[in-house]
Amino acid sequence: MPARLISPAGLLAAVTLSCAAPTPAAAGGDPGDPAAGLAFAAAQCGACHATGRADASPVEGAPPFRAVAGRWPLDSLAEALAEGIVTGHPAMPETVLGPDQIDDFLAYLDGLARP
Repeated sequence: MPARLISPAGLLAAVTLSCAAPTPAAAGGDPGDPAAGLAFAAAQCGACHATGRADASPVEGAPPFRAVAGRWPLDSLAEALAEGIVTGHPAMPETVLGPDQIDDFLAYLDGLARP
């Protein structure tokens, strides 16, 4: 299935409205490894997005992951991560995660969403 190009705001709106099939973590199975999820986020996304609880995103306009974690149901993000997140701006690369990476990334985001 080819990836669709949409704006970051459109992506987040689409993700919120999606009816994603739950990943094992979302379904109560393997919860994933939050440390591995953070390592992935820092390595692949940290040049633009804040990955911690209080840091600023290095690139203005790139939402901190704690904002994503607090606004959208994590099981809704699973489908977008599996299909590939593509935005309308050329600076953000297409990112497709495998099932274990999705569980790890969602476990990391879940940790950010909790106090």
